[in-house]
Amino acid sequence: MTNLINTTVATQLKKARSEKGWSLDLASQHCGVSKAMLGQIERGESSPTIAKLWKIATGFSLPLSDFLGYENKQNLNAKGFDENQSICIETVFEFDKNTAMEVFDLCLAVGHEQYSEAHQTGVIEHIVVLSGSMQYLLGSEWKTLQVGDKAKFVADQAHAYRNIGDVPLRFFNIIYYPK
Repeated sequence: MTNLINTTVATQLKKARSEKGWSLDLASQHCGVSKAMLGQIERGESSPTIAKLWKIATGFSLPLSDFLGYENKQNLNAKGFDENQSICIETVFEFDKNTAMEVFDLCLAVGHEQYSEAHQTGVIEHIVVLSGSMQYLLGSEWKTLQVGDKAKFVADQAHAYRNIGDVPLRFFNIIYYPK
């Protein structure tokens, strides 16, 4: 599975750079990811973390699902988590140009915190908790959500999610990108 994901991410990164006409150096400046790391990702030699992939997508002003591919999972083992047993992500609906939205199914291990840098201006995230208990961070305030709860916020600021329960947390993350 990891090779398929590495290949998908590598292909999409090369395509994005080609479409923008960016060198690795220029892409590095826009994404905040080192030129060496971008080169390793493009060659399929490195699997970026979700946080790093978000930085790349944000730097290119592209939706995250452009890099993951439809219904791909990032570095997952049989239990659905990454190699660190902390997070899994699956594309439910890839980016749709008509709605300017994409949908992900995320799962966080007990006690895991996932931090995200600011996305492009105007990006809005919607969260719907499917199982477990969570908090999300905006500014300096953690807000609590339980099963069935939902939240919506402007994601052009640093934010985070954490599992505060004693079972894996699962939630939908619906992301809107301004047209």
